[in-house]
Amino acid sequence: MDLEETLLPGVGVRYEVRIRTGEVLGIVVQREGGAEISVYDRRDPDRVRDVFRLSPEEADAVAEVLGAPRLTQRFADLSREVPGLRSARFPIAPGSPFDGRTLGDTRARTLTGCSIVALVRDADVVPSPGPEHGLRAGDVLVAIGSASGLEQLDRRLSGQADG
Repeated sequence: MDLEETLLPGVGVRYEVRIRTGEVLGIVVQREGGAEISVYDRRDPDRVRDVFRLSPEEADAVAEVLGAPRLTQRFADLSREVPGLRSARFPIAPGSPFDGRTLGDTRARTLTGCSIVALVRDADVVPSPGPEHGLRAGDVLVAIGSASGLEQLDRRLSGQADG
């Protein structure tokens, strides 16, 4: 399988995948959350055979089916496009001071300037979880923010920071 990635400034990221059957799929993940999936003609790689346009909700549903790594990748791609913005994943470890508490209790945005953009629990992805969302050991939080803010959030979630 060949995978090619191209940053499309102002649009999003384009992926081109050659699958084992020899067909080429073009996937454009748009900054606003939508996506376009194109299937190219095998005989003429410049001709699109079919296009599927997905709304942000549909793209999120497909990403959820395919797993959290796609959601994390979208934020990683965004962080390359926006100078100073980074993304990171933070597991809630057993013994974390936030195991059994709510997302709001972390005060992530207030104290670190970072936004929690998703919560991954087992095979489920919760995009944009609210402050009332409960946390438990094994959950993984996906956050965006500055490098220093993400470092502060890491220390906070692991119990190494005051407050």
